[in-house]
Amino acid sequence: CRSCLVKYLEENNTCPTCRIVIHQSHPLQYIGHDRTMQDIVYKLVPGLQEAEMKKQREFYHKLGMEVPGDIKGETCSTKQHLDSHRNGEAKADENINKETSEEKQEEDNDYHRSDEQVSICLECNSSKLRGLKRKWIRCSAQATVLHLKKFIAKKLNLSSFNELDILCNEEILGKDHTLKFVVVTRWRFKKAPLLLHYRPKMDLL
Repeated sequence: CRSCLVKYLEENNTCPTCRIVIHQSHPLQYIGHDRTMQDIVYKLVPGLQEAEMKKQREFYHKLGMEVPGDIKGETCSTKQHLDSHRNGEAKADENINKETSEEKQEEDNDYHRSDEQVSICLECNSSKLRGLKRKWIRCSAQATVLHLKKFIAKKLNLSSFNELDILCNEEILGKDHTLKFVVVTRWRFKKAPLLLHYRPKMDLL
């Protein structure tokens, strides 16, 4: 369950089952619900979804907290789903599912605009590569150095993003570092934008 994972990931950055590294510095940001698996379990076990929703509502009421919107939404959709099948109104249920999927699509199309943003200046410090036409960009603080490598490789028509190194203060950055991590650890007392340099990857023997 989520609480077990959170406790485990407070001291570890690997999967508790297969020991693969989830993320070097922020593993908690890379775990999420498996909605498909959850839906399958709900369909296989009669009454499980209603029981789970009831337990969650009771939990929040006990703490005196407002029930989160996603739990309310699941409760409403479950009730409507059961009522429609009892009344033989399958078409109404399809419309509800369609509306829900459209709302979810609108949420997914946010493209991280609501995240904390970071301003970056990407400079080339090698004669072997050309500079970017637009070197100033603004993106989510949750973006990683790997995202920047892919962006630069695409703009420069490189065959692979693995051919690049990105540096901050002349120090090579790890591909899994988030921009938030880079700002906090290497640019804390400096003014925006965050200055990063890129160059061809150097194989250190």
